[in-house]
Amino acid sequence: MIRLVECVPNFSEGRRKEVLDQIVNEITSVPSVILLDREMDADHNRAVVTFVCSPEDAVEACFRGMKKASEVIDMRTHTGEHPRMGATDVCPFIPLADFTEAEAIELAHRLGKRAGEELQIPIYLYESAATRPDRQNLAEVRKGEYEGIRDEIETVADRKPDYGPAKMNLKAGATAIGVRFPLVAFNVYLDTDKVSVARKIANAVRFAKGGYHFVKAMGFSIKERNLVQVSMNLVNYTQTPIFRVFETIKSEAARYGVNVLSSEIVGLVPQQAMLDVADFYLRLENFSANQVLEEKMRRSGVGSQSSTANFYDEVASKTPTPGGGSVSASAGALAAALNSMVCRLTIGKKRYAEVEKDMERLRDSSEALRAELTEMIKKDGEAFDKVMAARKLPKDSEEEIRKRDAEIILTTKIAAQVPLETARMSLRVLESAKEVALKGNVNSVSDAGVSALMAKAALEGAVYNVKINLSGLEDKQFADRLRSEIEILQAKSSVLAAEIKGIVESKF
Repeated sequence: MIRLVECVPNFSEGRRKEVLDQIVNEITSVPSVILLDREMDADHNRAVVTFVCSPEDAVEACFRGMKKASEVIDMRTHTGEHPRMGATDVCPFIPLADFTEAEAIELAHRLGKRAGEELQIPIYLYESAATRPDRQNLAEVRKGEYEGIRDEIETVADRKPDYGPAKMNLKAGATAIGVRFPLVAFNVYLDTDKVSVARKIANAVRFAKGGYHFVKAMGFSIKERNLVQVSMNLVNYTQTPIFRVFETIKSEAARYGVNVLSSEIVGLVPQQAMLDVADFYLRLENFSANQVLEEKMRRSGVGSQSSTANFYDEVASKTPTPGGGSVSASAGALAAALNSMVCRLTIGKKRYAEVEKDMERLRDSSEALRAELTEMIKKDGEAFDKVMAARKLPKDSEEEIRKRDAEIILTTKIAAQVPLETARMSLRVLESAKEVALKGNVNSVSDAGVSALMAKAALEGAVYNVKINLSGLEDKQFADRLRSEIEILQAKSSVLAAEIKGIVESKF
């Protein structure tokens, strides 16, 4: 299964599309990011961006968005209906496929530390990532909003951030980073301009005022439409479903002689939340998600495959790509993943407290290598395809022949350099595997050993692909330089592999 995390950063900008475009462009510049949704609200002066990506890229993608937001949004002049504390107001991680809450909390800490240090923004961790009970509730973290935090952060001990300076970044404000269950941002519009009515109804459903558990609600005036809105976050739709809240709002509105005009979902909503609504209003008997055509197809694997299975099928097909170079990169990525696993199985154990910092460093470097080697799977195939495209260029004239020959030489050199980079990375994975085997959890030492075997195989496979591309190349100086480097890589890797084997087998 593909490992995925959902990220839903909220930015304090709902009126200037060109500003949000700049932020989104930074986020989507990270390779694995898939943008799912973006919503802007002028009255709230707020934007919600939703994307999914591999966990290895999540911190980088969120950081790029936060950095750009700190450059293009000025909280000193920001106004809007929605409570806010920073240019990037909140940035929650939501664990999805094959990714745990504990791993998401780790991402929150990594992002918080990096943003606090590099952007000099006060960072507060909330919900499941909170470091103290009073910060689990985002409303408590954001109490007083930008101005309140600005005035108290340097003098009130409870306002000290988890990361970053204990001083407000006047332009970028402060940011809350957390881990949470998928929430439903749900708004209900009423046919009145009396905001007092919306606030009374919000209090009727809001947990903090005696309403439903898992409901956060506020009443707002929507001036451009001359009506009001009950704006809610349903933080656990399985425990407090949409239909129950909606029916209560209808009932409360009737008390004040007000009607519900419409409702809206802001951003994305889990499928089950909407199925629950359909089930309630249609009074369906024995209904399940398995009766939804698209869901039945997905669960049966019809029309889709996991990326891993698809990769295996593509390798097994009669097309030349992905080939040995991509498989070598894949082996290197798996080796790095094993190193990360052993680090995570070591961190937090009292027995290994002395090496915890080393394990955290190795985990971070291994995750970076895994992401880079995963990218090399695609790059290797692309490099080969460009060589093939060059060979298919026309050769009907001397000029065309010259251009074709030059393009073949250029693309062949690139095709040799790509697996060379894979070999370099694989050596770094081997270096990490040695330290992991030495210092890591002894119960997982065999995993460090398998990491070394995979990394060595990745390096040797990559070397094969360097050599085959150099075999017909007339640029002797270029070829000799690459051959010299791969000899050094092979020699170093052989020494490392033998050392790791000795370390691993001594611990059995």
